[in-house]
Amino acid sequence: MPNYQGVWSLSTQYQNSTGWPVPPAPALVAGNNAATATIDYIDMVKTANATDFGDLVEANRLMAALGSATRAIFAGGQASSGRSNVIQYFTFGTTGSTTDFGDLLATTNSCAGSSNNTRGLINGGYTGAYSNVIQYITIASTGNATDFGDLTVARDNLTAMASSTRSVVAGGSTGSKSDVIDYVTIASTGNATDFGNLLAADTTLAGCSSPTRGIIGGGDGAGATTNVIQYITIASTGNATDFGDLSQSRKALASFSNSTFGFFAGGDPNGTKVNIIDKVTIATTGNAADFADLVETREQCSGCSGSHGGIA
Repeated sequence: MPNYQGVWSLSTQYQNSTGWPVPPAPALVAGNNAATATIDYIDMVKTANATDFGDLVEANRLMAALGSATRAIFAGGQASSGRSNVIQYFTFGTTGSTTDFGDLLATTNSCAGSSNNTRGLINGGYTGAYSNVIQYITIASTGNATDFGDLTVARDNLTAMASSTRSVVAGGSTGSKSDVIDYVTIASTGNATDFGNLLAADTTLAGCSSPTRGIIGGGDGAGATTNVIQYITIASTGNATDFGDLSQSRKALASFSNSTFGFFAGGDPNGTKVNIIDKVTIATTGNAADFADLVETREQCSGCSGSHGGIA
């Protein structure tokens, strides 16, 4: 079990039904348009607004984010100095600024992250052209990314989610909006396989997961932002199914989860930015409920946690 002792100072301790203290369930959100370096910390168990966690190596947006039980990874993005190949990491049980991890294979923005507790994948994105490249890292170490294989379709502004064995990538833009869902087996390498299709072609959307189910919310669908949440069963293949609605239509939002709840944070409803954090129970269906607020309004942001479906 990860050591959350350092994080407890960020959140009031509380007890479960047996009287034992329950550690926070940490999640981080970073990135903004215009690019910012600040990072928000969210405790997914305790209903409370986000707090400041630390800073990225430089102001950034459109990053891939992924996590293990102990580390949060942010990779690539559109940094203040230009499109980035930087991989940086944080330890969930501490606060402060980033530590260098290594480099992506190329400068890449608008990519998507997924992981189990061992391996992280950075999927697709934009390198000067739409990318179909999947690259991977070993989260507990440091070093440059390695080629994993290819997506079925090159695209950016996609989303990704995972169980402990499988990574699923959905939507994005090929120059036009995509409804494609792909999957790979995380522990191996190789090209992605077709999984199914979203309810409609969508881009700048967000996804997260429990160990069994992936949920995908928001985005820029048929010419307008959407509030639609849809879900898939990760261990199977097939098209997405309607889940419910976000509290507000928006695109370019962040997402994160633990084994029970999924969260959608920030985003752009109509040319503005919001600080809303929505919450859903992944195993059921239904509309999202307001959970709390980010420290600042954000769009083109990314989120990850230390207890998502690839870990639990």
